Amino acid sequence: MNELFNISGKVAIITGAGGVLGGNIAKHFVTQGAKVAALDIRPEQLDLRVKELLSLGGEAVGITGNVLEIDSLEKVAADVLSRWGRIDILLNIAGGNLPGATLAPDQHFFDMKIPDWEKVTTLNLNGTVYPSLVFGKVMAQQKEGAIVNISSMAAYSAITRVPGYSVAKTGISNFTQWLAMEMAMKYGDGVRVNAIAPGFFIGDQNRAVLINPDGSLTDRSMKVLAKTPMNRFGDISELNGAVQFLCSPAASFVTGAVLPVDGGFSSFSGV
Repeated sequence: MNELFNISGKVAIITGAGGVLGGNIAKHFVTQGAKVAALDIRPEQLDLRVKELLSLGGEAVGITGNVLEIDSLEKVAADVLSRWGRIDILLNIAGGNLPGATLAPDQHFFDMKIPDWEKVTTLNLNGTVYPSLVFGKVMAQQKEGAIVNISSMAAYSAITRVPGYSVAKTGISNFTQWLAMEMAMKYGDGVRVNAIAPGFFIGDQNRAVLINPDGSLTDRSMKVLAKTPMNRFGDISELNGAVQFLCSPAASFVTGAVLPVDGGFSSFSGV
């Protein structure tokens, strides 16, 4: 194993681990020798995920918790510390969008459902801030640790139809930079905070807006690919290396970065 990118033996808390993205990264981290605490609010999803992780021969535990409740997160921290004695990595993967906060092509901003706006902005932004507050405190006491958040292409420039998600992810990018500064200046260079900004990947949440029922690409997909120099969607496994890099010794002087994993989408003007 290349020691520069080694995360073997590191204790990693992964929020949203019952979902597709969190689960994919959890599986990768287990295969790399990390001890994974899979966190999700859905116990049935966690049971399936932990069985999957253990089948890979890794060390993992599933813990039911709510990223929007400090008390719940503090119990998770106590559980992980009693089991493994430290917290080295926090991956803030929990997040998502809701139909009511996503505008249909024929809708206007004024048609947006405020309750869904509040749910989306709260889950994506506070669902990153609160775990960082609780688990980051442990890292500050250790003077060592790595936090990786999930930003988005929606934080780089305006993307139609997703106002709530865009605002929340923009906040995550700014919070990543702010917390990186705070940790480094007050707790030393051993605590780092970064984010990845995924480009376009076809998943359960966005499949309907990217793929037609007959399997063909939607107009939105065609616009995305036209602005992606690699001219394809990403595969979810292509996020694993970037996340591992940011958690590894290879990124020892990297903090406050928001790393695009987007096939060139964020760097291309479209002309």
